[in-house]
Amino acid sequence: MLNLPHADVVGSLIRPPDLLAAREEFSAGRILPAAFKRAEDAAVDSAVAAQEEAGLEILTDGEMRRLSFQSQMPEAVAGFGEFDIDAFLWGDWQGDEQVGDARTERPATLGVVGRLQRKRHLSAEEFTYLRGRTSRIVKVTLPSPSLFANFWSPVKSAGAYPTLDAFLADVAQIVREEIAELIRLGANYIQLDAPHYPLVLDPAWAAFYESQGWSAEDWIAQGVELDNAVMDGFSEVMFAVHL
Repeated sequence: MLNLPHADVVGSLIRPPDLLAAREEFSAGRILPAAFKRAEDAAVDSAVAAQEEAGLEILTDGEMRRLSFQSQMPEAVAGFGEFDIDAFLWGDWQGDEQVGDARTERPATLGVVGRLQRKRHLSAEEFTYLRGRTSRIVKVTLPSPSLFANFWSPVKSAGAYPTLDAFLADVAQIVREEIAELIRLGANYIQLDAPHYPLVLDPAWAAFYESQGWSAEDWIAQGVELDNAVMDGFSEVMFAVHL
């Protein structure tokens, strides 16, 4: 068990303009994968330098290789269907007087459409690159399985997964396999991201989860059960949970 310091970055850092531009160019087919990887590497290097300069003893890669903190799952796994950044940002958001409020509709195309099949590992590249750039403790962030209830649709997903439970069970298995691979590569500190749990305090979000077939209380209980299932037996790893 690690004797960890008491402060580290939750995960994401602000993507630099060069990386955002490179992602746009890559998505449009105007640069090759190698050029995009160089932009990602440079952004990670800058994130490492900033955290080390701040005196942090635990580092992440700033999640620079991800569209969103949770996007490495649908990017690495077939079956999720069509998605974009709005898959992770839809909803009603309240800001201060300077930022203001915003509303993004849930994308009409969102919904898992096939049985999940891993195309590549979710975070192995992130870990191995970061480990080679610092001598400090490295943390890898992975999504809590129930975070992906958002991707299940009773209409679009029924052919592959008739129930939300069946879908999330496969998500949990993929996360568990990823943890095993990260341990094989030397990881010893892994964070599960579960910022969706506090959302059930909002009546609108509680109603959404209930529309997926679970009460708010069952939603939390079954989500925690899935988290425990993916962590079970990995005693050599320190786990953290991001709420």
